[in-house]
Amino acid sequence: MAELWQLLTEEDWDTPQVIVHRGKLLANIEAMAAFANRHGVRVRPHVKTHKTWEIFALQQAAGAVGLTCAKLGEADVFLQRGATSVLVAYPLVGSRKLERLFALLARFPEAEVQTIVDSPEQAAALAQAAVSRGLELPVWVKVDSGLRRVGVLPGAPAAKLVRVVQKLAGLRLLGLLTHAGHAYGAASPEQVAEIGAQEAACLVETAAMLADQGVAGLHISVGSTPTVRVSGAVPDVTEIRPGNYVFYDATQVQLGAATPDQCALRVLTRVVARPEPGRIVIDAGAKTLALDKGAHGSDALAGHGLIVGHADAVIERLSEEHGVVQIAADSPIRVGDLLEIIPNHACPVVNLTDELTVIGEDGTLETWPVIARGKVR
Repeated sequence: MAELWQLLTEEDWDTPQVIVHRGKLLANIEAMAAFANRHGVRVRPHVKTHKTWEIFALQQAAGAVGLTCAKLGEADVFLQRGATSVLVAYPLVGSRKLERLFALLARFPEAEVQTIVDSPEQAAALAQAAVSRGLELPVWVKVDSGLRRVGVLPGAPAAKLVRVVQKLAGLRLLGLLTHAGHAYGAASPEQVAEIGAQEAACLVETAAMLADQGVAGLHISVGSTPTVRVSGAVPDVTEIRPGNYVFYDATQVQLGAATPDQCALRVLTRVVARPEPGRIVIDAGAKTLALDKGAHGSDALAGHGLIVGHADAVIERLSEEHGVVQIAADSPIRVGDLLEIIPNHACPVVNLTDELTVIGEDGTLETWPVIARGKVR
């Protein structure tokens, strides 16, 4: 079956261009919504992957209760568009960050803005800022389930922080939250599943410990596209926060979380040179494809993306605006040909472009602006 872009003439395309197959996108969103419905969990998707209002609107239509983001700048642009429930899943530290947080609350008083705490000191600063403004801020205790990034360890350390937060005026404790990003370093789908089970178990067990101590009713939130179908199915988990699932990418394919056909986001590129039979050059470089060999610093992938229909081709190196691809000497690829690439990591690819070109099943095109591009503060 021809790829959708092939329904158009080559003259219709300027490259490189980040494209999204609308049918695949909708199927991915609907599949995650169906999973959540089966297991009775809420979906609060992470929008750092797509950074577009149009895709979040589709997620909302499929039942998402709100959104997750990493930075206040992302929260701002989505609140401006009408988001009503936003989780900033990042420790907000320093007076400037707190000023910006509470400025958002003042500008959007009808919206709920949640955030995380992972230490008594950070929690106390948030609480003091909230009390001084006569507000109560909903927060999650961030638990480190194995990524060894931010978060307090599960069990007694997490329970101790929960009790600290409960005593702080200005904070309203929602529950326990984690992200099993270390699953991106897994060696097999079986190891991904094991990490997913541990991700949920460490929170469920911590919540049970707290319930025995009289602290009941805590929500449990997990998030990681590779693990979500395991961790999100564990009883007592109440919310899931996957992000990459809307697009998937070569990393998810390598981990067994998706097939190439499910990957909705692609980079359309053109062959600009074939200096020798076994080498071509494309017009998508590091400024389009990014340099990731996998998420969270993993180096699991051999090249810089999967070229659709050319499984033996390897994007072996990237300059800023050139990609150097190893191909078979007898490959039919010619200068001027269009190629479609499934990137290694969709999230930074989106952040490198101003817009997404969305292709309908009938070949119709839409342009969706990446409204949260560059919102790193």
